[in-house]
Amino acid sequence: MRLAAFLGKKTKHDIVHNGLVLVPAGIVLEYTHLDLLDNYRVDPEDIRMMEETDVQPPQADAAVMTEAVRFTREMFDRVREVGQLDPEEFEHTLVPMIMQISENKDMFQLFHTVKAKDEYTHQHNIGVSVLSTLIGRWLGWSDDEVALLSLAASLHDVGKVRIQDEILLKPGRLTAEEYAEMKLHTVYGYEILKASKKINPRVALVALQHHERDDRRGYPRGIRNSEMDEMSKVVAVADIFHAMSSRRPYHEPMPFYKIVAEMRNGAFGELDPYIVSVFLEQIIRHLLGRRVKLSDGRWGEVVYLDPQEDMHPLVRVDDGFINLKLERHLHIDEIII
Repeated sequence: MRLAAFLGKKTKHDIVHNGLVLVPAGIVLEYTHLDLLDNYRVDPEDIRMMEETDVQPPQADAAVMTEAVRFTREMFDRVREVGQLDPEEFEHTLVPMIMQISENKDMFQLFHTVKAKDEYTHQHNIGVSVLSTLIGRWLGWSDDEVALLSLAASLHDVGKVRIQDEILLKPGRLTAEEYAEMKLHTVYGYEILKASKKINPRVALVALQHHERDDRRGYPRGIRNSEMDEMSKVVAVADIFHAMSSRRPYHEPMPFYKIVAEMRNGAFGELDPYIVSVFLEQIIRHLLGRRVKLSDGRWGEVVYLDPQEDMHPLVRVDDGFINLKLERHLHIDEIII
């Protein structure tokens, strides 16, 4: 089989040569990709393309996301009324939906699906759960651990049912008193989950600890990473990424390059460095072959990633190329779906 036979087809797995990802999974192969594979003498027999049955249409994920948000909203409303929840309902109904959404091989289509756009509180719970599920897999956790992580992440903000809507939905900056009340959602969530005899204690710890930071500037207890459950550390990373990339009552989504830079620089508090590095490495390698919008408004395609400066790739724009390592005033603002 010749490489030309793959033109217009979507990769099922990463195409790797000597540890370098030449083309990530989920990319539709164009002539430039085939030239790259030919230059590296990639054997066509080593390439796997998606079959039609492998491709999940975007609207299918969106429908599952809508149903997951509806389920979460109803369950949280019930918790607000009766003060307790049945974790088995989440395990048997919500977690399978989270797993289904997280199977999407197109990373940025997946991020677009789970990004909160209007009903922030409940979309955020699902988005954080999906991102946490991905991180758990990338860390090599067992299926049982990943399933428990999915459950814990979907309930990490359950304590917000005890926070007044006037505070949750306030479009402007919170007062000191309001912020102090908002921070109590971690304690409230822990109390609600701890009261359930059917739930794994680690789920309650995630609700309590997901805002803790290694520099002790987190809350509610100001503990370090070494004192946190591993699942709490994962959810903390997913929580930050999802919150910053979503539209919220008081801010618009942050540009992609800025989220990555600030997570690496600890602008949101000191997160677990290993989990951050695994998460961002997995995201950034999927930039190769993607259409992007640059900070000057131009559109292009990422054609090469420098492992040493992965957020300053080579971008093809029209008939030319822009090397973001040299054009430091330009950044990737948005990934096109």
